[in-house]
Amino acid sequence: MDSNSYDDAAIAAAIDHTLLKPEARAVDIDQVCEEALEHQFAAVCVNSLWVPRVAAMLKGSSVKTCSVVGFPLGASLPAATAAEARLAIDAGASEIDMVMSIGDALAGDWDRVRDGIAEVLASCADIPLKVILETCLLAESHKRLACEICGELGVAFVKTSTGFSTSGATVDDVALMRGIVGSNVGVKASGGIRDRDTAVAMLAAGANRLGCSAGVAIVTGGEGAEAY
Repeated sequence: MDSNSYDDAAIAAAIDHTLLKPEARAVDIDQVCEEALEHQFAAVCVNSLWVPRVAAMLKGSSVKTCSVVGFPLGASLPAATAAEARLAIDAGASEIDMVMSIGDALAGDWDRVRDGIAEVLASCADIPLKVILETCLLAESHKRLACEICGELGVAFVKTSTGFSTSGATVDDVALMRGIVGSNVGVKASGGIRDRDTAVAMLAAGANRLGCSAGVAIVTGGEGAEAY
């Protein structure tokens, strides 16, 4: 699909403007919030440490505060990830992105995968939960099963990637995920989306959210340099 098929506002409205680097400072967090407000992105996505600051800066706007939890490995105790989600929500998060248990998925222990997601989902109550699959580490059969479980549980979104593994979103994975979850669950493409053409390709494949640190470059015709 041609990049002109989506206008700047439509692309911006799909972007979760993201800063998840461990070296992020308060001044960096403030900058992404200011950019999100200027361009009317969907959300600002940060580690839970920064949720109070982001929520305060975005208060009164339409831009959501999104916190990652159990990030980036998906290898925390489910109770710990659920507790982090609750604390982030109490601090002002209006969306939660968790990483599913990748090792359990690869081992075929889908009951553990399901139980872990369900525990975090319960802690979110009415706050939307996005589940990161880390698609670059999974076979197609794993992706299918993970999406089916997420659909059965009723999460808000399935998400491709953390941006911290071997690669990020692909058009094929987004299309696969959309085909499995149908219209009842959102699909968030994240990792490696650095320019407008890539963003449009992900949207055309079925994504309705884009997780990226290059949001400003995407909507202004540039190209970002970060992996996420």
